[in-house]
Amino acid sequence: MDLDQLAALRTPEGSAALTAAADLAGGDPLVAASALRATSVPPTLAAAALTQAELRHRAVGKFGSAAAEMFLTRPGLEQATRRVVADRRAARLYAAGVRTLADLGCGLGADALAAARAGIRVYGVEADPVTAAMAAANAEAAGLAELFTVECGDATGFDVSGVDGVFCDPARRATGTGRRIFDPRAYSPPWDFVTGLAERVPRTVVKVAPGLDHALIPAGAEAEWVGVDGDLVEAALWCGELAEVPRRATLYRQRGAEAHRHELTGSGAAEAPVGPPRRYLYDPDPAVVRAHLVAELATELDATLGDPSIAYLYADQPIRTPYARCLEITDVLPFSLKRLRALLRDRRVGRVEILKRGSALTPEQLRRDLRLAGDAAASLVLTRVDGAPTVLIGQPVDWRLLD
Repeated sequence: MDLDQLAALRTPEGSAALTAAADLAGGDPLVAASALRATSVPPTLAAAALTQAELRHRAVGKFGSAAAEMFLTRPGLEQATRRVVADRRAARLYAAGVRTLADLGCGLGADALAAARAGIRVYGVEADPVTAAMAAANAEAAGLAELFTVECGDATGFDVSGVDGVFCDPARRATGTGRRIFDPRAYSPPWDFVTGLAERVPRTVVKVAPGLDHALIPAGAEAEWVGVDGDLVEAALWCGELAEVPRRATLYRQRGAEAHRHELTGSGAAEAPVGPPRRYLYDPDPAVVRAHLVAELATELDATLGDPSIAYLYADQPIRTPYARCLEITDVLPFSLKRLRALLRDRRVGRVEILKRGSALTPEQLRRDLRLAGDAAASLVLTRVDGAPTVLIGQPVDWRLLD
């Protein structure tokens, strides 16, 4: 999409096309295009409206009902912060005394809009002209144009001396190709500029990829990993006055229209005790693993590791926790395909879920090699125990039977 197409979508004719396209989103794109053109919508406007309708349809999971009024791009939507996460971040900034915020690399405005909803005056900077115009349009649609303004330009040139806080979400996709950038030194703005922000503004937050190397975390910063319903979605560095703990895993669990937040904190340097497998296995949430907080979780569960390098925990008792799945283990076997196949055949196991850590086996190939047949189900865990390849057989704990 270009600026002319965006402008066309914001006219009365464009608004009507968007309304019509919304009823067609999620279906066959060719059928949708034909149906919209049959209403005399010009082809170029129809294509732009259908693209927006499809993106808005996908965005509901991130933004809820607000997605219906937003202008989006595919890469912008992929990188945008979920509303529940952005709202929590904004609330934390406001509680820390931030009343004016520079959002450097504001993208489509997800974080800036959350900050504005919290009562913070936001100055957004976005390098891409179309994305900047969309962010401004999103602010207007949300009724927040007075609290969130956007300029198109280089984030490194913005004067941050007049704001209370800075939020920076550097671009992690290559311009032109759209490929993911895994080396933070290739981010835009550059990594040295990003990490230097905390020296200029004591209340600085940087959104980073969840795979960030711990060695790159600035000294004294709090590193937070965020998970939503079991998916690791992002990480953030809270710098200067905003740092509260060395490491934090923040998990959101959606229950209907409400999202419940859980936070596990710690040093990120503790080590869990090691011991043999026990009756219950806990599979920690990816955010807990990436935050290096498995030892803290082990303490809560009175659990041990089976191998010091593998993040499966074992305990004698089942304890409800938002930070891990719990399986009841019935068998612990040295890995042998022949023996495993025979055991599952004897138990008439025809369906398995396969978890793995520390194993070179691929679940898809193992599933084929097992030649499963039967009406029973089981969970298989491929791992190492004391360095040896091991398979554990069990079932997810049914908490209803334990309540």
